[in-house]
Amino acid sequence: MWYCGDLSMKNEKNTVKILDVFRAFGKGLKPQKRLAFFTVGAFLVGNTLMIFIPLLYKRFFDVLTIKQPSSDVVVVLVYIILEVLAINVVVMILMRTAFFALNNLESRTMSRLRQTSFDYMIQHSYSFFSNNFTGSLVQRVSRFSRSFERLFDTLVFQVIPLSVSIVGSLIIIWFHKPLIAEIMLSWLIVVMAFNFFFSRWKLKYDVASAKADTTTSGVLADNVTNQSTITLFDNFLKESENFRKTSDDQGAAQRKTWNLSAIADGVQVFFMIGIEFVVFYYAIQYWQAGTITIGTFVLIQSYIIGLSSRLWDFGRIVRNGHEAFADSKEMVEILQTPHEIQDAPNAKTLKVSKGEISFKEASFSFNETRTVLDGFNLEIVAGQKVALIGPSGAGKSTIVKALLRFYDLASGAILIDGQDIKRVTQASLRRSISFVPQDPVLFHRSLLENIRYGRPKATNEEVYHAAKLAHCDEFIDKLPLKYETLVGERGIKLSGGERQRIAIARAILKNAPILVLDEATSSLDSHSESLIQDALDKLMEGKTTIVIAHRLSTIRKMDRIVVIKEGKVFEDGDHESLLTKEGGLYKKLWDLQAGGFLKEE
Repeated sequence: MWYCGDLSMKNEKNTVKILDVFRAFGKGLKPQKRLAFFTVGAFLVGNTLMIFIPLLYKRFFDVLTIKQPSSDVVVVLVYIILEVLAINVVVMILMRTAFFALNNLESRTMSRLRQTSFDYMIQHSYSFFSNNFTGSLVQRVSRFSRSFERLFDTLVFQVIPLSVSIVGSLIIIWFHKPLIAEIMLSWLIVVMAFNFFFSRWKLKYDVASAKADTTTSGVLADNVTNQSTITLFDNFLKESENFRKTSDDQGAAQRKTWNLSAIADGVQVFFMIGIEFVVFYYAIQYWQAGTITIGTFVLIQSYIIGLSSRLWDFGRIVRNGHEAFADSKEMVEILQTPHEIQDAPNAKTLKVSKGEISFKEASFSFNETRTVLDGFNLEIVAGQKVALIGPSGAGKSTIVKALLRFYDLASGAILIDGQDIKRVTQASLRRSISFVPQDPVLFHRSLLENIRYGRPKATNEEVYHAAKLAHCDEFIDKLPLKYETLVGERGIKLSGGERQRIAIARAILKNAPILVLDEATSSLDSHSESLIQDALDKLMEGKTTIVIAHRLSTIRKMDRIVVIKEGKVFEDGDHESLLTKEGGLYKKLWDLQAGGFLKEE
């Protein structure tokens, strides 16, 4: 199931369509569907009322031009103005109410969309996150929720006013002069067809622009994360040039979409000038024949100006729709991509009574040319402490990741107390294993929160006790805010050894029956290691322990040492027995040791 490259390569057959995006938005909108109907209805009624105002102005100007000034005429004119005022007041109240409803609706829906995106994305597999930039994923979540806001704003501020304006204007003008209504209808069809098909053709450039934006964000995040590496290797100019090229590519893609939009706007201006001329030409003919009044002139002009403004929005409506689709497409792809690692149907809770672990003919490949585990077999009895050693790339870390179900085996099985880990829930599996990685990554939260992550319901006293056993208190007590100190992004404010001690404190607090240490003391100096070795010894008591290690201080205390080579068990025994095996790989590695470390082959 391993894949290389970005998500779009994996999801090649799963092409996201516009309907897919609307369905995703619909799920976020569903809890507030009544408010959505009210909001849309309020904007619809408000815009419908506004369509009648030009009719009142027609009456107003007809009275001015046809009747002689008198007190009765003044009363009629005042009544017309009061009607206009009444409609505007009603529309204002309705629209203000609709705006408050819209604010509530959009903010809550955007929050749900972000939450849905987070909940689904964070459950993707280890390989998913290995193949996607962190910055790009964050950008996708953000753009997805903003796309909903853009689309709903387009609906209430552009689609509804345009629809009401077109239908209302044509009906009213039809009753006054059918020919002018027909001319306007033909013009509307031509303009809208041009905008629609032009925007559809332009969609591929909008998608390319959105993808370029995601790439730029990913490269930027990658460089910010590796700032110290750039500085250490003096590669500022190289990375600057690389980012400049990425940013220029995005600029070129964005510039193309902007230029195409400018062309569409230019064509639309031409159509608007044309309709003004044609309609007024016929209106003058009707006026000359005495079949329309000045008020009708005002009516037609009001509707043409209104329609021209709304039709200008039509191009933006189509473009906004396509751009919103382009912006949300990448997140919807993630939402439509099945989780690579899933619980089996009717998966049971793992029950660890002893802690026996069995690898049976376990095989795993990253791709067709790179086999990591090849029929791997290993039996670990309950409470046994086993060290895995071997050359780089032998498969040690993959064994651990497969045990944690970061990867699923291509074939074979892993059993814990006779239970296939693919048949139990992932949550119960990982609750039963404490894992201390070689390079722990911490949340940008307090030290107290980071340690408590091992057991969220632990009391402060339990956290302090675990920290003391891991000798974290030695550096925490020297900090001004002590356990309330924020550690920075990924724990950057702490040294490698301090981060590792925090990870060990987590494992002590979690106290799971199975313990996995991936060179858990690699970032510690000899003094610090000696301080926490006692804590590790206590942590390993009564637990089935797997240790990936190179340090002699860890290896020599293990019950068994398993030497891995090319994805298989190459040697298996305790320290003394393996040393007596002439020509053995362990003895060769041992003979190459220096300063307490085993060199990699």
